[in-house]
Amino acid sequence: MFTPKVQNAQTDLLMKALLSLKNTEEAYRFCEDVLTIKELESITQRLEVAVMLKHKVTYQEIARKTGASTATISRVNRCLLHGADGYRKVLADIDPD
Repeated sequence: MFTPKVQNAQTDLLMKALLSLKNTEEAYRFCEDVLTIKELESITQRLEVAVMLKHKVTYQEIARKTGASTATISRVNRCLLHGADGYRKVLADIDPD
C-alpha cells in the first residue's frame, strides 16, 4: 500500500481537484489558475526529462534539448528508479513505447 509523504486535507483537496478534470482544456484552465508560469514550466520540463530518460537519452543530450540542469535530470532519474512510481504510471499511459 502506498503512503504519501505529504497527505493532509489540503493535498487531498488538490488530488480530488486533479481527478475531477475531464479533458485537456479543463486541465489547462486549472493549471493556468493554480500554478505560476514558472511552476508550470518546471513541471512540464521534468515530465519531458522523464520521457527522455525512459528512452535512454544521455544526461548531456537531455540538458541540451530541455535546458534542464543535471541536478534536475538526476532528481527525476532518482524518482524513476526509487520514487512512488508516479512517473512510471503516467509514462506508461502517455508514452507506451
